[in-house]
Amino acid sequence: MDAEGEIPPIQNGDAPESDQPEQEIFPSKRSIRFCTEQLDGLLSQDQEELSERVAHLEKRVREQENEIVCLKGALADVTRRLGQMETLSKSQNSILPSRPFKTPAPRRTERPKSQVIESSNFTPRSSAPNSARQTPRGASANTMKKWGSTEDTQKTPRPHSSSQLTQSKRLSTSHGSLHIKPAKGIKEPTWNNADGYLRMHLKGRPVCLFAPDEGYEDYNVKAEQDCPNATLKLEWVYGYRGRDCRSNLYTVATGEICYFSAAIVVLHNFESNSQRFYDQHTDDIKCIAVHPDQVTVATGQVAGHEKKEGKPHVRVWEVIKLQTLHVIGEGEFQRGVSCVAFSIFDGGHSLLAVDEGNDHTMSVWNLQGKVKKLAECKSSGDPVTQCEFHPTEENSIVCCGKSQISFWTFIKEEKKLDKKMGIFGKNDKPKVVICFCYTQDGDVVSGDSNGNIFLWEKGANKISKAETGVHEGGVFSLYTTKDGNILSGGGKDRKILEWSKDLQRTGNSYEVPEEFGGVRMISSGPGSLIIVGTIRNCILQASSDLVFTPMVEGHKEEFWGLDTLPDTYQFLTCGSDKYIYMWDAQAHTALWRKQIADEAHCCCIHPNNKVAAIGTTSGKIVILDLENSDHEIVAVYTDGKEQHECIQYSPDGEMLASGNRDNGIYIYKVEEEGRKCHKIGKCSGHSSFVTHIDWSCNGKYLRSNSGDYEVLYWTAKNCKQETQKDDVRNLDWATNNCTLSFASVGVWPDGADGTDINNCAVSHQDDSKRERLIVSADDFGKVNLYSYPSIQPRAVGHSYGGHSSHVTMAKFLFDNSRVISAGGRDATVMQWEVIY
Repeated sequence: MDAEGEIPPIQNGDAPESDQPEQEIFPSKRSIRFCTEQLDGLLSQDQEELSERVAHLEKRVREQENEIVCLKGALADVTRRLGQMETLSKSQNSILPSRPFKTPAPRRTERPKSQVIESSNFTPRSSAPNSARQTPRGASANTMKKWGSTEDTQKTPRPHSSSQLTQSKRLSTSHGSLHIKPAKGIKEPTWNNADGYLRMHLKGRPVCLFAPDEGYEDYNVKAEQDCPNATLKLEWVYGYRGRDCRSNLYTVATGEICYFSAAIVVLHNFESNSQRFYDQHTDDIKCIAVHPDQVTVATGQVAGHEKKEGKPHVRVWEVIKLQTLHVIGEGEFQRGVSCVAFSIFDGGHSLLAVDEGNDHTMSVWNLQGKVKKLAECKSSGDPVTQCEFHPTEENSIVCCGKSQISFWTFIKEEKKLDKKMGIFGKNDKPKVVICFCYTQDGDVVSGDSNGNIFLWEKGANKISKAETGVHEGGVFSLYTTKDGNILSGGGKDRKILEWSKDLQRTGNSYEVPEEFGGVRMISSGPGSLIIVGTIRNCILQASSDLVFTPMVEGHKEEFWGLDTLPDTYQFLTCGSDKYIYMWDAQAHTALWRKQIADEAHCCCIHPNNKVAAIGTTSGKIVILDLENSDHEIVAVYTDGKEQHECIQYSPDGEMLASGNRDNGIYIYKVEEEGRKCHKIGKCSGHSSFVTHIDWSCNGKYLRSNSGDYEVLYWTAKNCKQETQKDDVRNLDWATNNCTLSFASVGVWPDGADGTDINNCAVSHQDDSKRERLIVSADDFGKVNLYSYPSIQPRAVGHSYGGHSSHVTMAKFLFDNSRVISAGGRDATVMQWEVIY
């Protein structure tokens, strides 16, 4: 320190010596590396925390979306219930107190039963014979209570509200020979007053139908016959199209299960055992999609019979009031619509559709405001099995089908669709990619015909993980559960396997019982329930541990056989799937099923309710026990090598007649209460196969029709033909199965070719003063109702759609309260309430 007390500066050369090393001014590489690692660790930790927060927020968003959907569903259910109660109140206030009717006590009381849009209430007629209220032989009182006997019913007024009549008429149109003048080239029917017969022409061939001697002296062939006062209302649909359609089973906001059969969309409430119907389609429905709001539904159909309304199209409608919102694509699609899907990312603003033309064109439609087509593109030259929007990527579409899975991008600005094909790499390319689903992370999981399951990462078109041969046969359905796991369903092995979201087996495996068939589709039901549709046209309800309960059953293939029991609300059906079903029209369920060795074509129940005769395509007649719980076959008779077209017991049950394709009618003597038959002989005389037979009320005579429009009469005890018309024209007939008879001439439309009407049946005689009716089943998917006798060629009746195939049979229940119709190739049974 100098004199002035200041410290002099240290010069570079004057630095004091020290034993310690000189301190570095800049950090070393090691310290830099250490800091970098610390920063990386902090950033990684922040990223993990951010990812966790984002995942948590995404989970909360999904939960809130689910809550919103639940709230919408609850609101929809409340709205529906309020509508039901208002309609019921109006109906009860407007009904006359002098017209009570009986209805069975509801199975559940917690939900109000709607007279307008639900069909769970069965209405037996008060005029039913006393035998209907007695326990049938061989059945206990408890069994009868299970069936729903009339003692358990209560009187309530019949609703006649305008809303009910509106729905009742949805399926109804005026029908009959509506043309005042016949079409060009068609011969008009003529009346021969001297001999008392009507001459009509089918395919240019004259058919003479003899009238009774009394009551038709002033008959005028040109007079009009009005339609009956009675109408039909669709009450129940037995069936589900699972044999050849996918994406056909969903749950909507009302808690109902939405599926289709024939041309009807069914909204089925399993809890209350009720059904509602969307019935605006005109032919086969092939696909269905549910909007993200779970209230709006889109359904696509094939080309139908109607020239104006039969073009393939998509209908968009809502499940609350069953109102149509949009009709899309009339004149745009070819043959039919195979796939439909709503966009998910934007809340359902767009609709995707794929047609069944040669190019399987994919089109995108705007649903906001005015409906318009935004873009279209050829998707594949081969069939497409599934096509859907991606749930988390905007304008992204996945499509699969024969030998391909493709990933599409919809470019809105350019209004075009770009395509990237899926690359299978080292994995064998399957013949068909059958189905796919999305994981909660947005990855795609596909299942194919080789039993393989492939994982495609979000945004990629290459397989990231493969599980090969997990199912024997094809993977028919993939479904992502609410907890993120994946269920795969096998169509051949009937197994349902559970996987984690990264395709690791959880160890859970289930098998659908053999009688229900393989898996067609797996879907979510109300709450934690799982719904499984099968290829045997059944719908099973499964709990969380996948214990299966059948909720819907039906025939798998075409069926013609139908008969009703003489004194109970039950009916029998049989078909080409070799199954016999006994149905309960009150409980709306199948009581039992029985498989036989041959394809069945026709059936008839003995008057004592103990046995049924089944006519097969191989020429055998099978006698089936209806009393025994095993429903065993008690006898088999083989006469002729061709198909039995029709079969009928005599009114007293002592004889059995069967019409065969070998042009003959086989007559049997019935013994031991129907359990044994003895052949009497064969009625020969028809020049074509026998189509219909009727017994006279006294059981001595038969009336028959044939494929070439002959009407012949027979004496049953000796199988001789009755050629004297005066001996048979005044007979009373127990049934009116013959479509060619004087009493049923009005069911034939102008220009009919002889095969247009497949069957007709008359209501049973009783002590009531109600009008008698005759119902016919035609080749255009219609059930037609006329006044009986329908003796005017220009008779007008009510016509009801719903079936998508030729209706093969229609019959009344024993008390005339219901009509049961069989849908042929649509494999659907429909139950119609008769409203007098």
